[in-house]
Amino acid sequence: KIGQMFMGCFYNGTPSPETVSRYHLGSVLLFHSSFAEKDKASVISQLKAINDICNIKPIIAVDEEGGTVNRISNSPSFRSEPFKSPREIFASGGMDAIIKDTHDKNAFLSELGINLNLAPVCDISQNPKDFMFSRSLGQNAQITSQYAAAVTKACLEDNIGCCLKHFPGYGNNEDTHTGIAYDNRPMSTFESSDFLPFLAGIKAGAPAVLVSHNIVNCMDSGAPASLSKEVHRILREELGFTGVIMTDDLAMQAIPSYTGGQDPSVMAFQAGNDILLTSDLEGGVAAIKQAVTDGTITEQEINERVLRVLAWKLQYR
Repeated sequence: KIGQMFMGCFYNGTPSPETVSRYHLGSVLLFHSSFAEKDKASVISQLKAINDICNIKPIIAVDEEGGTVNRISNSPSFRSEPFKSPREIFASGGMDAIIKDTHDKNAFLSELGINLNLAPVCDISQNPKDFMFSRSLGQNAQITSQYAAAVTKACLEDNIGCCLKHFPGYGNNEDTHTGIAYDNRPMSTFESSDFLPFLAGIKAGAPAVLVSHNIVNCMDSGAPASLSKEVHRILREELGFTGVIMTDDLAMQAIPSYTGGQDPSVMAFQAGNDILLTSDLEGGVAAIKQAVTDGTITEQEINERVLRVLAWKLQYR
């Protein structure tokens, strides 16, 4: 059950089937190293071997956003040219072009055996100086909301998982890969702007939402969003999301800086996340096991999260 709540982040190549099976991993996140200097046939074979060894097949995920974040299509053996950024596609062909690109990308991923793309990016940024600008649509809240809904619907049609990110909205914050980012914007900004693309994606049926590591002072000045019970309460109760909530990578520098180097998995679970992203599977799994042993977490709480994950997986059978 614990393994099903983890998405292993494998930065140094595709994990062996034995590794995935040993941890009973619910999800696997692959990066460029899994595709560099390989071809379609070898990747298809590797992912099939992972599925074959697992009693409960894992979700196989990538970040294939288009533009600056492409894990697979940057390799010429997989595609003649990388997927373009949503901003570039929208500028040239509007929402119809976005929908076509999403269907093309879904077919591309599905052929390889990948069933979750960690996209669309729902963050609103219109300032080229923002960290998230290059990954955003670069439009206002209304158009970004249309984009989130359109991508979600296209993914549902293709039976490919999608994930709205990075809740509650990245805005103009710093890069949390390298340290803690503080968001000092008022709640009114989120309610009138940042929340809207997430709401649109949720109403369109998005199965998952990924929470950022920003410390959003108007919601919880004491914890990164990914570790904040209040941020998760807002997502569940005020935005009405009933699907799977996942963290951003818990190994990103914003988190160890906040936790003093302690494993954050228990805090992330207690905040309300269903799936915990980490490259430190040994530490994360051990921390959750210990929390169950000492009564910090109950098995009933784990059951509730795992059932939500398994219900999502049933969509891809």
